[in-house]
Amino acid sequence: MRTPRARRALDDIPVYRPGKAAASEDQKLSSNENPYDPLPGVVERASAELGRINRYPDAGMTALYDALSTRFGLSPDHFAAGTGSVAVLYALLNAHLEAGDEIVYPWRSFEAYPIAADLTGATAVRVPLRPDATHDLDAMAAAITDRTRVVIVCTPNNPTGPVVKAAELDRFLAAVPPHVLVVVDEAYVEFIRDPDAADGLAVLAGHDNVVVLRTFSKAYGLAGLRVGYAIARPQVAEAIRKATPPFAVTDLSQAAAVASLDSADALAERVEAIVQERDAMVGALREQGWDLPETQANFVWLPLGDDAMEFAAWCDPISVRPFAGHGVRISVGSPQANAAFLDRAATWLKEH
Repeated sequence: MRTPRARRALDDIPVYRPGKAAASEDQKLSSNENPYDPLPGVVERASAELGRINRYPDAGMTALYDALSTRFGLSPDHFAAGTGSVAVLYALLNAHLEAGDEIVYPWRSFEAYPIAADLTGATAVRVPLRPDATHDLDAMAAAITDRTRVVIVCTPNNPTGPVVKAAELDRFLAAVPPHVLVVVDEAYVEFIRDPDAADGLAVLAGHDNVVVLRTFSKAYGLAGLRVGYAIARPQVAEAIRKATPPFAVTDLSQAAAVASLDSADALAERVEAIVQERDAMVGALREQGWDLPETQANFVWLPLGDDAMEFAAWCDPISVRPFAGHGVRISVGSPQANAAFLDRAATWLKEH
């Protein structure tokens, strides 16, 4: 008997695996979540939308785009929002890729890249990271062919943590043909403290083929409401909006995002606290004897290779994120959770 069959493109696509659940939220260091409560005013303004959930949300996302326009000094037609930056990426790739095209991205990087790319039917070209867990932009430039339509640059890179330097990105963009779209994924940009790091907005200003991805899930602490956005030339942003399902972002989520943008001072204070915890974790791990790359995100990376899964189990009840055969990513959580993880990490080294 014949039964309905999904597209063959799905045969080799892995299911996205979320971070492992923990016994308590304070022990969950697997999903790069912000450990702080929502910013001041966010819950109140979002809750005000609950009384009208019988109505469709504003499909034009007018208030959100106006707030982003004010924040970045760009007209509203430069933005395209969706349910998290990953959904914006899916729409972007659907708008720009089809069978026969190629997409180039670093690996290992964000695990949604291969899923989003393969669903379009395009051919994915993965370029290995350098030994220090940074992008090999020279190799990525060399991987571009006449079939390449999109290239992704993830800075800071998830899950390894290093940034792409500004000078490196400038050289790379000079080598990329103007018809190839360069996606600069800056989901963790607020945590960057490296003065030499690339600035997506700066390169966007000088290149018509650049699009920047950002999110409210990480620094802004709205992971549960799913709001991300692209910043691009108006024609690129319009294509992304066309490929985005209507009413994608609820009014509740839009209100929370706008309120978060209004809490800049509180945001800066919380992000700085996370950065201080991150730097303390890196220092403590290196003092224990771990060799780990620089990180400018809200997580650290241990390149454990084949020991990744065993180490993740060892950390229980602290939940961390293993990538089989590669390493383990540990989010920066509360000081108590971070201390508990560091204790497990130190014990691992003593016993292995």
